Amino acid sequence: MPELADLFLLRPEVTYLNHGSFGACPRPVFEKYQALQRELEAEPVEFLFRRIDSLLGTARADLAAFVGASADDLVYVSNATTGANIVARSLPLGKDDEVLTTDHEYGAMNRMWRFVCARRGARYVECALPLPVASDEEIVDRIWSAVTAQTRVLFLSHITSSTALTMPVRALAHRARAAGIITLIDGAHAPGQIPLHIDALGADFYVANCHKWMMAPKGAAFVHARRPMQHLVKPLVVSWGREDTTPGPSPFVSELEWQGTRDIAPFLAVSAAIRFMADHDWDRVRTACRGLVLDAREKIAALTGLGQITPDGKEWISQMSSIPLPACDTQKLQRELFDRFGVEIPCIAWKDRCFVRISVQGYNTPAHVDRLVDALGTLLA
Repeated sequence: MPELADLFLLRPEVTYLNHGSFGACPRPVFEKYQALQRELEAEPVEFLFRRIDSLLGTARADLAAFVGASADDLVYVSNATTGANIVARSLPLGKDDEVLTTDHEYGAMNRMWRFVCARRGARYVECALPLPVASDEEIVDRIWSAVTAQTRVLFLSHITSSTALTMPVRALAHRARAAGIITLIDGAHAPGQIPLHIDALGADFYVANCHKWMMAPKGAAFVHARRPMQHLVKPLVVSWGREDTTPGPSPFVSELEWQGTRDIAPFLAVSAAIRFMADHDWDRVRTACRGLVLDAREKIAALTGLGQITPDGKEWISQMSSIPLPACDTQKLQRELFDRFGVEIPCIAWKDRCFVRISVQGYNTPAHVDRLVDALGTLLA
Protein backbone atom coordinates (compact mmCIF):
# COMPACT_ATOMS: atom_id res chain seq x y z
CA MET A 1 0.00 0.00 0.00
CA PRO A 2 1.82 3.14 -1.21
CA GLU A 3 0.59 5.36 1.63
CA LEU A 4 2.27 3.08 4.20
CA ALA A 5 5.59 2.53 2.44
CA ASP A 6 7.13 5.76 3.80
CA LEU A 7 6.33 4.66 7.35
CA PHE A 8 8.89 1.85 7.15
CA LEU A 9 12.68 1.96 7.12
CA LEU A 10 13.15 -0.52 4.28
CA ARG A 11 15.47 0.35 1.39
CA PRO A 12 13.26 1.61 -1.45
CA GLU A 13 15.33 -0.06 -4.17
CA VAL A 14 14.60 -3.52 -2.71
CA THR A 15 11.31 -5.32 -3.38
CA TYR A 16 10.89 -6.76 0.09
CA LEU A 17 8.56 -9.77 0.02
CA ASN A 18 10.08 -11.55 3.02
CA HIS A 19 8.37 -10.02 6.03
CA GLY A 20 7.88 -13.51 7.44
CA SER A 21 11.56 -14.10 8.13
CA PHE A 22 12.42 -11.20 10.41
CA GLY A 23 9.61 -8.69 10.08
CA ALA A 24 10.09 -4.97 9.49
CA CYS A 25 9.51 -2.32 12.15
CA PRO A 26 7.54 0.82 11.22
CA ARG A 27 9.32 4.12 11.69
CA PRO A 28 7.08 5.40 14.55
CA VAL A 29 7.50 2.13 16.47
CA PHE A 30 11.26 2.12 15.93
CA GLU A 31 11.49 5.72 17.13
CA LYS A 32 9.57 4.79 20.29
CA TYR A 33 11.94 1.86 20.79
CA GLN A 34 14.99 4.14 20.50
CA ALA A 35 13.40 6.70 22.82
CA LEU A 36 12.93 3.97 25.41
CA GLN A 37 16.59 3.00 25.10
CA ARG A 38 17.65 6.62 25.59
CA GLU A 39 15.35 6.87 28.59
CA LEU A 40 16.97 3.78 30.07
CA GLU A 41 20.47 5.15 29.58
CA ALA A 42 19.54 8.53 31.08
CA GLU A 43 18.83 6.92 34.47
CA PRO A 44 19.42 3.16 34.43
CA VAL A 45 18.65 2.56 38.12
CA GLU A 46 15.31 4.33 37.96
CA PHE A 47 14.35 2.56 34.72
CA LEU A 48 15.60 -0.97 35.49
CA PHE A 49 14.96 -1.03 39.24
CA ARG A 50 12.26 1.37 40.38
CA ARG A 51 10.05 1.36 37.28
CA ILE A 52 10.65 -2.03 35.68
CA ASP A 53 7.71 -3.82 37.30
CA SER A 54 5.16 -1.22 36.24
CA LEU A 55 6.68 -0.84 32.77
CA LEU A 56 6.65 -4.57 32.06
CA GLY A 57 3.24 -4.98 33.68
CA THR A 58 1.73 -2.44 31.30
CA ALA A 59 3.49 -4.02 28.32
CA ARG A 60 2.25 -7.48 29.28
CA ALA A 61 -1.32 -6.17 29.73
CA ASP A 62 -1.29 -4.57 26.26
CA LEU A 63 0.05 -7.72 24.65
CA ALA A 64 -2.37 -9.96 26.55
CA ALA A 65 -5.35 -7.92 25.36
CA PHE A 66 -4.09 -8.15 21.78
CA VAL A 67 -3.63 -11.95 21.79
CA GLY A 68 -6.65 -12.85 23.91
CA ALA A 69 -5.05 -13.92 27.17
CA SER A 70 -4.46 -12.87 30.77
CA ALA A 71 -1.43 -10.73 31.55
CA ASP A 72 -0.41 -13.11 34.37
CA ASP A 73 -0.31 -16.05 31.96
CA LEU A 74 2.32 -14.70 29.56
CA VAL A 75 5.81 -13.31 29.82
CA TYR A 76 8.19 -11.63 27.40
CA VAL A 77 11.25 -13.43 26.00
CA SER A 78 13.65 -12.46 23.22
CA ASN A 79 12.30 -14.79 20.50
CA ALA A 80 9.96 -17.74 19.99
CA THR A 81 12.87 -20.18 19.86
CA THR A 82 13.91 -19.14 23.37
CA GLY A 83 10.34 -19.56 24.55
CA ALA A 84 10.04 -23.01 23.03
CA ASN A 85 13.31 -24.08 24.66
CA ILE A 86 12.08 -22.91 28.06
CA VAL A 87 8.98 -25.07 27.74
CA ALA A 88 10.54 -28.10 26.05
CA ARG A 89 13.34 -28.41 28.61
CA SER A 90 10.83 -28.10 31.46
CA LEU A 91 8.47 -30.88 30.43
CA PRO A 92 8.58 -34.18 32.36
CA LEU A 93 9.65 -36.49 29.54
CA GLY A 94 11.02 -39.93 30.32
CA LYS A 95 12.37 -43.00 28.59
CA ASP A 96 10.30 -44.10 25.55
CA ASP A 97 7.93 -41.14 25.84
CA GLU A 98 7.01 -39.61 22.48
CA VAL A 99 6.81 -36.02 21.26
CA LEU A 100 4.53 -36.00 18.24
CA THR A 101 4.86 -33.37 15.52
CA THR A 102 4.61 -33.06 11.73
CA ASP A 103 7.17 -33.01 8.95
CA HIS A 104 6.40 -29.31 8.30
CA GLU A 105 8.07 -27.87 11.41
CA TYR A 106 10.76 -25.20 11.62
CA GLY A 107 14.30 -26.57 11.50
CA ALA A 108 15.42 -24.94 14.74
CA MET A 109 12.54 -26.59 16.57
CA ASN A 110 13.38 -30.00 15.14
CA ARG A 111 16.93 -29.57 16.42
CA MET A 112 15.67 -28.48 19.83
CA TRP A 113 13.41 -31.51 20.23
CA ARG A 114 16.05 -33.97 19.04
CA PHE A 115 18.41 -32.48 21.64
CA VAL A 116 15.85 -32.71 24.45
CA CYS A 117 14.63 -36.18 23.54
CA ALA A 118 18.14 -37.60 23.22
CA ARG A 119 18.86 -36.59 26.80
CA ARG A 120 15.63 -37.99 28.20
CA GLY A 121 15.51 -41.23 26.24
CA ALA A 122 12.35 -39.99 24.54
CA ARG A 123 11.45 -40.15 20.84
CA TYR A 124 10.65 -37.30 18.44
CA VAL A 125 8.01 -38.59 16.03
CA GLU A 126 7.27 -36.74 12.79
CA CYS A 127 3.88 -37.40 11.23
CA ALA A 128 3.92 -36.93 7.45
CA LEU A 129 1.36 -34.48 6.07
CA PRO A 130 1.33 -34.92 2.29
CA LEU A 131 0.62 -31.97 0.00
CA PRO A 132 -1.74 -30.63 -1.16
CA VAL A 133 -4.11 -30.40 1.80
CA ALA A 134 -7.81 -29.81 1.38
CA SER A 135 -9.43 -29.60 4.83
CA ASP A 136 -8.79 -29.16 8.55
CA GLU A 137 -10.41 -32.53 9.20
CA GLU A 138 -7.90 -34.22 6.93
CA ILE A 139 -5.01 -32.76 8.94
CA VAL A 140 -6.57 -33.54 12.33
CA ASP A 141 -7.27 -37.14 11.37
CA ARG A 142 -3.79 -37.59 9.92
CA ILE A 143 -2.02 -36.26 13.02
CA TRP A 144 -4.27 -38.09 15.46
CA SER A 145 -3.65 -41.36 13.68
CA ALA A 146 -0.02 -41.06 14.83
CA VAL A 147 -0.92 -40.72 18.52
CA THR A 148 0.11 -43.75 20.60
CA ALA A 149 -0.02 -44.77 24.23
CA GLN A 150 3.47 -43.25 24.58
CA THR A 151 2.54 -39.80 23.20
CA ARG A 152 3.17 -37.23 25.95
CA VAL A 153 3.52 -34.00 23.96
CA LEU A 154 1.95 -32.67 20.77
CA PHE A 155 4.07 -29.94 19.18
CA LEU A 156 2.74 -27.98 16.20
CA SER A 157 3.27 -24.73 14.36
CA HIS A 158 0.23 -22.48 14.19
CA ILE A 159 1.45 -21.40 10.73
CA THR A 160 4.27 -23.51 9.33
CA SER A 161 7.42 -21.77 8.17
CA SER A 162 8.41 -23.61 4.98
CA THR A 163 4.97 -24.50 3.65
CA ALA A 164 2.90 -21.66 5.22
CA LEU A 165 0.08 -23.99 6.29
CA THR A 166 -2.35 -22.68 8.91
CA MET A 167 -2.82 -25.66 11.18
CA PRO A 168 -6.07 -26.54 12.99
CA VAL A 169 -4.43 -26.10 16.38
CA ARG A 170 -7.64 -25.43 18.32
CA ALA A 171 -9.22 -28.75 17.38
CA LEU A 172 -6.01 -30.64 18.08
CA ALA A 173 -5.29 -28.87 21.37
CA HIS A 174 -8.73 -29.62 22.77
CA ARG A 175 -8.53 -33.24 21.63
CA ALA A 176 -5.06 -33.60 23.15
CA ARG A 177 -6.13 -32.18 26.49
CA ALA A 178 -8.99 -34.68 26.68
CA ALA A 179 -6.41 -37.42 26.11
CA GLY A 180 -3.98 -36.08 28.73
CA ILE A 181 -1.41 -34.98 26.13
CA ILE A 182 0.50 -31.72 26.66
CA THR A 183 0.38 -29.26 23.76
CA LEU A 184 3.01 -26.72 22.76
CA ILE A 185 2.20 -24.45 19.82
CA ASP A 186 4.85 -22.52 17.90
CA GLY A 187 2.97 -19.37 16.93
CA ALA A 188 5.94 -17.52 15.44
CA HIS A 189 3.94 -16.35 12.40
CA ALA A 190 0.49 -15.94 13.95
CA PRO A 191 0.16 -12.76 16.09
CA GLY A 192 -0.54 -9.80 13.83
CA GLN A 193 -1.16 -11.95 10.74
CA ILE A 194 -4.31 -13.81 11.79
CA PRO A 195 -6.93 -13.17 14.50
CA LEU A 196 -5.70 -14.74 17.72
CA HIS A 197 -7.41 -15.64 20.99
CA ILE A 198 -4.98 -17.83 22.87
CA ASP A 199 -7.33 -18.71 25.72
CA ALA A 200 -9.89 -20.04 23.22
CA LEU A 201 -7.25 -22.14 21.44
CA GLY A 202 -6.79 -24.15 24.60
CA ALA A 203 -3.11 -25.03 24.09
CA ASP A 204 -1.14 -25.71 27.26
CA PHE A 205 1.78 -23.62 26.02
CA TYR A 206 1.99 -21.08 23.20
CA VAL A 207 5.14 -19.26 22.10
CA ALA A 208 5.25 -16.53 19.47
CA ASN A 209 7.16 -13.57 18.08
CA CYS A 210 6.08 -9.95 18.28
CA HIS A 211 8.84 -8.82 15.90
CA LYS A 212 7.34 -10.54 12.86
CA TRP A 213 3.75 -9.71 11.91
CA MET A 214 3.14 -7.47 14.92
CA MET A 215 6.06 -5.34 13.66
CA ALA A 216 7.67 -4.75 17.06
CA PRO A 217 11.46 -4.32 17.29
CA LYS A 218 13.68 -7.39 17.05
CA GLY A 219 13.97 -9.20 20.36
CA ALA A 220 10.30 -9.17 21.40
CA ALA A 221 8.44 -12.47 21.81
CA PHE A 222 6.42 -14.23 24.49
CA VAL A 223 5.62 -17.49 26.26
CA HIS A 224 2.05 -18.20 27.30
CA ALA A 225 1.16 -21.00 29.71
CA ARG A 226 -2.26 -22.13 30.91
CA ARG A 227 -2.41 -21.51 34.62
CA PRO A 228 -2.72 -25.19 35.64
CA MET A 229 0.47 -25.91 33.65
CA GLN A 230 2.62 -23.02 34.84
CA HIS A 231 4.14 -24.98 37.70
CA LEU A 232 5.95 -27.16 35.14
CA VAL A 233 7.91 -24.28 33.62
CA LYS A 234 11.49 -23.83 34.79
CA PRO A 235 13.54 -20.85 33.55
CA LEU A 236 16.68 -21.40 31.49
CA VAL A 237 18.29 -18.63 33.56
CA VAL A 238 17.82 -18.77 37.34
CA SER A 239 18.02 -15.32 38.90
CA TRP A 240 16.30 -13.10 41.48
CA GLY A 241 12.82 -14.13 40.39
CA ARG A 242 13.38 -17.70 41.60
CA GLU A 243 12.67 -17.00 45.28
CA ASP A 244 10.78 -13.74 44.90
CA THR A 245 8.17 -13.33 47.64
CA THR A 246 7.17 -9.74 47.01
CA PRO A 247 3.55 -9.11 45.95
CA GLY A 248 3.21 -9.08 42.19
CA PRO A 249 2.53 -11.31 39.23
CA SER A 250 2.55 -15.10 39.31
CA PRO A 251 5.75 -17.06 40.04
CA PHE A 252 5.67 -18.09 36.36
CA VAL A 253 6.04 -14.44 35.36
CA SER A 254 8.52 -13.55 38.10
CA GLU A 255 10.94 -16.40 37.34
CA LEU A 256 10.98 -15.81 33.59
CA GLU A 257 10.83 -12.01 33.62
CA TRP A 258 13.48 -11.22 36.20
CA GLN A 259 16.66 -12.58 34.62
CA GLY A 260 19.37 -10.02 35.24
CA THR A 261 20.29 -6.89 33.34
CA ARG A 262 19.02 -6.75 29.77
CA ASP A 263 17.49 -4.30 27.35
CA ILE A 264 13.72 -4.44 27.88
CA ALA A 265 13.01 -1.71 25.31
CA PRO A 266 11.86 -4.21 22.63
CA PHE A 267 9.25 -5.57 25.08
CA LEU A 268 8.00 -2.11 25.99
CA ALA A 269 7.78 -1.05 22.34
CA VAL A 270 5.22 -3.80 21.64
CA SER A 271 2.55 -1.42 22.94
CA ALA A 272 3.57 1.10 20.27
CA ALA A 273 3.32 -1.60 17.59
CA ILE A 274 -0.21 -2.46 18.73
CA ARG A 275 -1.16 1.23 18.61
CA PHE A 276 0.36 1.54 15.12
CA MET A 277 -1.88 -1.24 13.83
CA ALA A 278 -4.95 0.30 15.46
CA ASP A 279 -4.13 3.75 14.07
CA HIS A 280 -3.88 2.40 10.52
CA ASP A 281 -6.93 0.12 10.47
CA TRP A 282 -4.85 -3.04 10.21
CA ASP A 283 -7.81 -5.29 9.43
CA ARG A 284 -8.16 -3.33 6.19
CA VAL A 285 -4.41 -3.57 5.57
CA ARG A 286 -4.40 -7.33 6.11
CA THR A 287 -7.27 -7.72 3.66
CA ALA A 288 -5.37 -5.76 1.01
CA CYS A 289 -2.23 -7.82 1.67
CA ARG A 290 -4.19 -11.04 1.30
CA GLY A 291 -5.41 -9.82 -2.07
CA LEU A 292 -1.80 -9.36 -3.22
CA VAL A 293 -0.90 -12.86 -1.99
CA LEU A 294 -3.79 -14.37 -3.95
CA ASP A 295 -2.74 -12.38 -7.02
CA ALA A 296 0.80 -13.71 -6.71
CA ARG A 297 -0.45 -17.28 -6.32
CA GLU A 298 -2.54 -16.99 -9.46
CA LYS A 299 0.17 -15.38 -11.59
CA ILE A 300 2.95 -17.74 -10.51
CA ALA A 301 0.70 -20.77 -11.05
CA ALA A 302 -0.02 -19.49 -14.57
CA LEU A 303 3.72 -19.16 -15.11
CA THR A 304 4.62 -22.64 -13.85
CA GLY A 305 1.48 -24.65 -14.57
CA LEU A 306 1.62 -26.07 -11.05
CA GLY A 307 -1.30 -26.39 -8.65
CA GLN A 308 -1.43 -24.87 -5.18
CA ILE A 309 -0.81 -26.79 -1.94
CA THR A 310 -3.84 -25.28 -0.14
CA PRO A 311 -7.22 -23.85 -1.13
CA ASP A 312 -7.57 -20.04 -1.39
CA GLY A 313 -9.90 -19.67 1.59
CA LYS A 314 -9.22 -17.25 4.46
CA GLU A 315 -8.71 -20.16 6.84
CA TRP A 316 -5.62 -21.09 4.77
CA ILE A 317 -4.25 -17.86 3.31
CA SER A 318 -3.62 -14.56 5.03
CA GLN A 319 -0.42 -12.60 4.34
CA MET A 320 1.95 -15.47 3.59
CA SER A 321 1.88 -18.37 1.12
CA SER A 322 4.31 -20.95 -0.21
CA ILE A 323 3.80 -21.26 -3.96
CA PRO A 324 5.07 -24.33 -5.85
CA LEU A 325 7.93 -23.99 -8.32
CA PRO A 326 9.34 -26.51 -10.80
CA ALA A 327 12.44 -28.41 -9.69
CA CYS A 328 15.29 -25.94 -9.37
CA ASP A 329 18.31 -24.89 -7.33
CA THR A 330 16.39 -22.86 -4.75
CA GLN A 331 19.49 -21.29 -3.19
CA LYS A 332 20.72 -20.10 -6.57
CA LEU A 333 17.26 -18.84 -7.51
CA GLN A 334 16.99 -16.85 -4.28
CA ARG A 335 20.41 -15.27 -4.82
CA GLU A 336 19.64 -14.31 -8.41
CA LEU A 337 16.25 -12.86 -7.53
CA PHE A 338 18.05 -10.49 -5.18
CA ASP A 339 21.29 -9.86 -7.07
CA ARG A 340 19.75 -9.37 -10.51
CA PHE A 341 16.26 -8.06 -9.74
CA GLY A 342 16.42 -6.65 -6.21
CA VAL A 343 13.68 -9.01 -4.99
CA GLU A 344 14.13 -10.23 -1.41
CA ILE A 345 12.14 -13.45 -1.01
CA PRO A 346 12.94 -16.96 0.26
CA CYS A 347 13.03 -19.90 -2.15
CA ILE A 348 12.60 -23.12 -0.24
CA ALA A 349 13.42 -26.77 -0.83
CA TRP A 350 11.08 -28.92 1.26
CA LYS A 351 11.42 -32.67 0.83
CA ASP A 352 11.23 -33.16 -2.94
CA ARG A 353 9.31 -29.93 -3.55
CA CYS A 354 10.41 -26.37 -4.36
CA PHE A 355 8.56 -23.24 -3.30
CA VAL A 356 8.79 -19.49 -3.30
CA ARG A 357 7.32 -18.16 -0.04
CA ILE A 358 5.77 -14.75 -0.43
CA SER A 359 5.10 -12.56 2.61
CA VAL A 360 3.11 -9.39 1.97
CA GLN A 361 2.93 -6.50 4.43
CA GLY A 362 1.38 -3.05 4.34
CA TYR A 363 4.35 -1.50 2.53
CA ASN A 364 3.94 -3.79 -0.50
CA THR A 365 2.14 -2.87 -3.74
CA PRO A 366 0.88 -4.68 -6.86
CA ALA A 367 4.06 -3.54 -8.62
CA HIS A 368 6.10 -5.63 -6.18
CA VAL A 369 4.13 -8.75 -7.08
CA ASP A 370 4.56 -8.05 -10.80
CA ARG A 371 8.30 -7.56 -10.35
CA LEU A 372 8.54 -10.93 -8.64
CA VAL A 373 6.51 -12.67 -11.34
CA ASP A 374 8.54 -11.08 -14.14
CA ALA A 375 11.82 -12.04 -12.43
CA LEU A 376 10.68 -15.62 -11.92
CA GLY A 377 9.62 -15.80 -15.57
CA THR A 378 13.10 -14.82 -16.65
CA LEU A 379 15.03 -17.01 -14.24
CA LEU A 380 12.90 -20.15 -14.50
CA ALA A 381 13.06 -19.98 -18.28
